[in-house]
Amino acid sequence: MSTTTMTRAEREEFLAGLHVGVLSVARAGRAPLTVPIWYAYTPGEDVWVWTEHGTVKEKLIREAGQFSLVAQQEELPYKYVGVEGPATFVESPSLADVRPMVERYLPADAVDPYLEQMFDDRALIIRMQPQHWLSGDYAKAGF
Repeated sequence: MSTTTMTRAEREEFLAGLHVGVLSVARAGRAPLTVPIWYAYTPGEDVWVWTEHGTVKEKLIREAGQFSLVAQQEELPYKYVGVEGPATFVESPSLADVRPMVERYLPADAVDPYLEQMFDDRALIIRMQPQHWLSGDYAKAGF
């Protein structure tokens, strides 16, 4: 194990923190689709993202059956956690299902206006059960 590898508790705590994730999913004949995305995670549970039916990422994740996500700290000490695993789909989430994610990323006074504009009947939650982890905490190496 590398001297920078996080323990299970450290990586779960880091992933549960507020970061913009980078989602990646395989696609035939091209490099993987890699996009920034809001995500939610509670230690010991699934990672989940909110998107819409019909997006490229939805189609590719359905085809691949899995995706990966990485979160990083962009200032010293640099840290990152990557997870990958199988995907499941919540086809018709409610507004109450997606509200916690929006509250995670936006100030309280922006939540309702954002949801009014962005939430509709195309909403889709994609859950991922983390099966493989990769992590680094460069503070452990003295950086």
